[in-house]
Amino acid sequence: MLILSTITNTKRNFSKFQTICLTNCRYLANQFAQGTRPRVVGQLSELIKEFEGKTFSEWEKWYQEREPGAIDEATNRIYHMLQQFKDALNNVNRETVEMWVRDLVLVKTFIGLKFQEAILRKGAELKGVDWRFASPEEESKGIDGFIGDLPVSIKPSTYKAKGSLPETISCKVIYYEKAKDGIVVDYSEILGI
Repeated sequence: MLILSTITNTKRNFSKFQTICLTNCRYLANQFAQGTRPRVVGQLSELIKEFEGKTFSEWEKWYQEREPGAIDEATNRIYHMLQQFKDALNNVNRETVEMWVRDLVLVKTFIGLKFQEAILRKGAELKGVDWRFASPEEESKGIDGFIGDLPVSIKPSTYKAKGSLPETISCKVIYYEKAKDGIVVDYSEILGI
């Protein structure tokens, strides 16, 4: 924080909990509200290259002249989404949390592992090799299982749209989507199609 304070000559007095909440909730709210997208605040990576000044105060003035109202628009979008989060959280009670935990731990784990097993089994059948689930150590590297010697990760097709996830997957990915009568699986990465 010292570098930021030195460059911007500002001081921020947030408690540790406020910082965690503001950082994580604001980040999530911004994802939904799209408050800092280029159409709202401009293409920042290009704007900073165009900026010829040297100080933060020069940048702030230049940016606000170049993109008038952008900070307010982004703030309004994100604040509105945070209010929606707050309203939703006010309706959460212990029973709601328990239902969510049971769904995650019991239902989604059972269904997810059964999907993984079916996907690995069929992939192995298509390639004419054996398959196995990943070990806990392999899982920590984003590997869900092996088709022959090939490590694979199995993800729902909606995963592709989640570009901001912190997970890095360094193996082939098999995508699937739920259908009315089962699942549709894309084996193209492992079959070289």
